[in-house]
Amino acid sequence: MFSIGDFAKHGRVSVRMLRHYDAIGLLRPAHVDPFSGYRSYTGDQLARLNRVIALKDLGFTLTQVQEILDAEIGVDELRGMLRLRRAELEAAIAADEARLKAVEARLRSIESEGTMPSEDVVVKSLPAVRVAELTGTAGGYVNEEIGPVVQGLYKDLFGALGPITPSGPLIAYYEDDADGERVLIHAAVPISAETDGTEGFSTVRLAEVATAATILHRGSMETVLSSYQALAKWVDAHGYRANGPAREFYLECPEDGDQWVTELQQPITKA
Repeated sequence: MFSIGDFAKHGRVSVRMLRHYDAIGLLRPAHVDPFSGYRSYTGDQLARLNRVIALKDLGFTLTQVQEILDAEIGVDELRGMLRLRRAELEAAIAADEARLKAVEARLRSIESEGTMPSEDVVVKSLPAVRVAELTGTAGGYVNEEIGPVVQGLYKDLFGALGPITPSGPLIAYYEDDADGERVLIHAAVPISAETDGTEGFSTVRLAEVATAATILHRGSMETVLSSYQALAKWVDAHGYRANGPAREFYLECPEDGDQWVTELQQPITKA
């Protein structure tokens, strides 16, 4: 037998919580001294306590927890519920982290207002390149919408490439769709191998660009906003306008996304 204090310690809960569970009939002590009123628990009762805490953490009310335990839920079913809840929490954490990075990117853009990164922008021509590509659609130019589509496209593209080896860094470019409401996403990779149209991807020749304003973005694409806006401000301030879809030229793509190096390439012409 354990005292209520020792049982609370082994169960990693508070004594006050155990008293409450006793009061509502959720977890009765194995023995209550009739003279002192001291509560005692057995080691076997830790199993019920673990279920109570697990179900409560899943979001069930204590009344619902009581009903589930009375129905004698099995270990496998409880484990499945916990795994589902873990996946939900992980997804929520990932979404919060993505929002935080978006806020940080917007903050950097605000902090850079009034500055002009002229030393960071390079004007150059872009050679024509033959690429294998897949195209998808996103709801807008928001990282949370574009990112998953780009990742899925590249996963499918590399699956379709098979033995074909890329001949250069990955290239992505974006276009408005016909009604201007959605974004067409092109995930591409340069290739030199011959193709016959049956490989599961499109073979496209990206035309030479005579003049493009380019800037290097260092870090995750979730923080690319400030770099894109810096490039846009430079183009506008120097009397140019966009002359075709911007390209993202992924120079370095290590596993750690914060270490990525991407050249943003905006075709331009004199306004």
